[in-house]
Amino acid sequence: MPVSLPSRRTVVAGLAAAPLALSGTAGRAQGAPIRIGELNSYGRMAAFAGPYRNAMMLAQDEINQAGGIKALGGRPLEIIFRDDGSTPGDAVRVAEELLTRENVVFLCGTFLSNVGLAVADFANQRKVLFLATEPLTDALTMGSGNRYTFRVRPNTYMQTKMLVEAVKARGVKRWAIVAPNYEYGQSAAANFKRLMAAAVPGFEVVGEQFPALGKVDAGATVGALAQAKPDGLFNVLFGADLTAFVREGNTRGLFEKRTVASLLTGEPEYMIPLGDETPEGWVTTGYPWEQIEAPRHKAFVAAYRARFKDTPRLGSLLGYVVVQMIRDLLETAKSTDTEALIAALEGLQSDTIAGPVTMRALDHQSTLGAWVGETALDGRKGTMVKYTYEDGAKYLHPEAEVKAARRG
Repeated sequence: MPVSLPSRRTVVAGLAAAPLALSGTAGRAQGAPIRIGELNSYGRMAAFAGPYRNAMMLAQDEINQAGGIKALGGRPLEIIFRDDGSTPGDAVRVAEELLTRENVVFLCGTFLSNVGLAVADFANQRKVLFLATEPLTDALTMGSGNRYTFRVRPNTYMQTKMLVEAVKARGVKRWAIVAPNYEYGQSAAANFKRLMAAAVPGFEVVGEQFPALGKVDAGATVGALAQAKPDGLFNVLFGADLTAFVREGNTRGLFEKRTVASLLTGEPEYMIPLGDETPEGWVTTGYPWEQIEAPRHKAFVAAYRARFKDTPRLGSLLGYVVVQMIRDLLETAKSTDTEALIAALEGLQSDTIAGPVTMRALDHQSTLGAWVGETALDGRKGTMVKYTYEDGAKYLHPEAEVKAARRG
């Protein structure tokens, strides 16, 4: 759907009650703020991006209340949020604006893979650091990778490999694939074919559907998949497309007696809208926030709920982790110079609420992992069961493939 590009004075309004500025924190952190430019699909992908932004502000304010960036004299963080318009062209214009008008020291963010790739290319041309937080396309750290671009979330290859490892023992050979027809969906489908072919002798794809992002014809898509008569389904749809697909699939019995492996479905952003229509037994990546007992994570959940009167989403976790990594980056670099930041990020180790995360120097891909489990119903809402946290370090692209793919 089209999203209008806000003016440079417009901060994405209505997504959180908390202010952007450092209200209540000025007495702790001191000096000129370190301005970070964050651009994201706050309009089009609000279900993810709103909670993500909330948690970034929570982490920012906690850091500032604790004295700011100590290695830089206690300077506070100030994250400048802008909508990226959900298109490559708009995102590049916003990135330029953040650098030239807002004087940010580096860029972070983006959601859609094609937008992330455009900002990565811009960062390479402008020789400015870009910390890509959400886009999952493998190309960002592989064939289109560059020395100025780093990525936080586990990429498409990593998350698909997690699902393949979880379903391969079932021995299902006949699969159909449904994925959004853009970079992320195409990459996920290609990875699934490659990894399953290596893991399951006799694996074959008997049907594929690639609806346009945000425009799925659920009836036609479900009908075509059912006609292929697969024994397994690999689903990459998310957001409103996922809800429509699940509703139609439930009605027509598409998922009955079939193994379903599904990227992202276990994330609260996408499970909450499904409600009591959540299909049971799908193998998925997600975020069972209410079941994670680690003390630091529980403290984060309590702080988030107290401030925003809402439960966290996967976007919330990511936003908080990103700011923790930014803090550690600045403390390690002891500078806002781009070259110093790059040197510090390559191999940076950060202790986050999701556990230890390392930024691999070889391809600038972090080892942040994901929870893998099965969907289930808890009353009238969806949840995850039989889940484990999979360390991203176990699922990185092989080093030889990275060296062959990367040009810079």
